[in-house]
Amino acid sequence: MSSFYSMLRHMRTTIDIPERLLSEAKAAAASEKRTLRSFVEEGLRWVLSQRRRRGRFKLRDASVGGKGLQAGIREGSWEGIRELIYDGRGA
Repeated sequence: MSSFYSMLRHMRTTIDIPERLLSEAKAAAASEKRTLRSFVEEGLRWVLSQRRRRGRFKLRDASVGGKGLQAGIREGSWEGIRELIYDGRGA
């Protein structure tokens, strides 16, 4: 384990874990001859590292070619734009 984590101050906290998950975690930790605490710490570090690795979500550019809004719509009101959208569609 990294020496960075051993230098950190430890805090005591209480969390609710579903009984079935806790039993499974205890059994897995025991089978590896580890404490439940080290098992949980490893899991938290892994989850946090995965989140850092993913980075921020970036929406791809899905714009289409063209020259922007048509004349008359650029400065138009929402009502005018809505009329153009639904023109002839019975709305």
